[in-house]
Amino acid sequence: MKPSDRELGMGRPISRRDFLNGVGVVAAGTLVPGRALAEAVAALEGTAGSRAAYPPRLTGMRGSHPGSFEVAHELAREGRSDWGPIGKPDTKLYDLIVVGGGISGLAAAYFYRKQEPDARILILDNHDDFGGHAKRNEFRVGNRTLLGYGGSQSLVDPSKFSPEARGLLEDLKVDADKFYKAYDRDFYRRAGLGPSVFFDKATYGVDRLVECDPKQIGELIPIRRSGVSMADAIPLMPISEDAKRELTYLYTESRDRIPDHSLFKEFSYIRGISYLEFLQKHMGVKNPETIAFLQNIPGDNGGPGIDVLPAIYAFYLGMPGFDATSLGNFSWMFNAIRKFSEAPYIFHFPDGNASIARLLVRELIPGVAPGSTMEDIVLAPFDYSRLDDPKSPIRIRLSSTVVHAAHVGDPGQASAVDITYIQAGRAHRVRAKSCVLACYHSIIPHICPDLPQKQKIALAQMVKTPLIYTNVLLRNWQAWKKLRLAAAYSPGAYHSFAMLDFPVSMGSYKFSSDPDKPILIHLNRAPTVLGLSTADQYRAGRMEMFTTSFETIERQTRTHLAGMLGEGGFDPARDIGAITVNRWPHGYAPWFSEEDYPPGEAPHVLGRQRFGRITIANSDAGANAMIEAAIEQAYRAVEELRD
Repeated sequence: MKPSDRELGMGRPISRRDFLNGVGVVAAGTLVPGRALAEAVAALEGTAGSRAAYPPRLTGMRGSHPGSFEVAHELAREGRSDWGPIGKPDTKLYDLIVVGGGISGLAAAYFYRKQEPDARILILDNHDDFGGHAKRNEFRVGNRTLLGYGGSQSLVDPSKFSPEARGLLEDLKVDADKFYKAYDRDFYRRAGLGPSVFFDKATYGVDRLVECDPKQIGELIPIRRSGVSMADAIPLMPISEDAKRELTYLYTESRDRIPDHSLFKEFSYIRGISYLEFLQKHMGVKNPETIAFLQNIPGDNGGPGIDVLPAIYAFYLGMPGFDATSLGNFSWMFNAIRKFSEAPYIFHFPDGNASIARLLVRELIPGVAPGSTMEDIVLAPFDYSRLDDPKSPIRIRLSSTVVHAAHVGDPGQASAVDITYIQAGRAHRVRAKSCVLACYHSIIPHICPDLPQKQKIALAQMVKTPLIYTNVLLRNWQAWKKLRLAAAYSPGAYHSFAMLDFPVSMGSYKFSSDPDKPILIHLNRAPTVLGLSTADQYRAGRMEMFTTSFETIERQTRTHLAGMLGEGGFDPARDIGAITVNRWPHGYAPWFSEEDYPPGEAPHVLGRQRFGRITIANSDAGANAMIEAAIEQAYRAVEELRD
């Protein structure tokens, strides 16, 4: 081991987990097949020879079984169709089979049962835990559990949800008003914590934390404003004088730089050009350092690179230049409208939207967990042995990758659907009167090859945004306190964003408000590659994730925190207690606007069409990565089965 690695603490005996689409990868960073990986993970956990009864407790976080993506890759990448002999047939005829146990799949089961209280429903999911992207990361510190979100993060203004989504939350007894008390909105300001920009040594030649107020951070969490404008902070940044000049101009110019477009036509124009085109054509940006400084901001919000990101969306994210448009002259009005109309970003369970998944499962399978409120769900233990109970009318069968869905007979006349899935290397088949495919849309053409060709082409266009969510357990947050830091944007580092955990206390779960106590921090990465289409950027980012080892990500994480927090006394070898990497090569649903297509021709609209007794759900079907879209599409898919 290199001396530098020892200084970072790479050899320290901490809890290391790597989750690739939820699949555990040992700390060595190598992807090993099936049984070997299972044994390696078991050995790492000290549970060799035993089988998990409760995945979060075994791993300290939510996870997926070894091999959960390999079967899907054999199907989609290699075209495999022969899965060997079918195991003992399941002779039960289910009313509904749901493929995918994420929020949309669970909601579809819920809506169907609401219509048919006596329905027999089977949910199949390739992970060893339910929830899909609503992943729960658990960390144990003595007798205390710390919770983090490994995917789906928050409810964004539930008051604006559709009646279907609001109704589901009401049925689950989720009271949005309670978040106003659970989320300590004064915590960051009371603790004197604010935003900064961190420049890493590998990219800029020096580790430097520059205190300032990037708009995109201040609108995410209610932090203390530093009082340092970007114009005042830019001279302190370790970039060239030319880049400083360009950035200063971007952040301060208020004259209209698009004078050849009238106010009423400017919105359409800005919507139709990329942010990079705006920078180069209208703001005179030429320096690559300036572009590099701005390049990673959209990724933290699930957006692509600035060369394909619409300029109007960049302005919505708080990126500079809006004031140099005629619309920018009315920015005070837009800000006032947003402040008046948008609720604060506080609707966050300690484990993110994993609590919504847990509430749904507890409702679908009574007795799987104790309690009856949104507060007690946070720390409620789940009895996984009851998820696939033969006596239960609703069953969740985990570690089961669906490889084929076909009607029994002609799709227009069929009264049943056969589903083939792989579990523990063996093929199984089940039958239902109807099926909801609530899995990633890009896999559906491979699962259901009988779909019309036009629909399969549309489904294949739903290329998701790749994301990495890294949670790190720190033994204390004294360095953050000394540096007055709550969150930082890092334009050159592997992770482009880092922040202290959301200050949420709910039920018996308490946030780490004492700087001497352990806390979770969250880091993001959304790789983008300039010069490619949006879909190809996402594909390139996905390939990067599949080929990057945990060891590399751990080293990047430790190096980042050492450089950013070093002046506050932080020691990565001493102060890091655990690292969890949630890698999502298929992350956010892609965003499509129906306005850009003829009626009914948008990819997500074409892709979600009913096919006989098969309907399609998930956030992809709504071209919207938010949880409300997943719920709305589940409702639509179930309603289609009634027609």
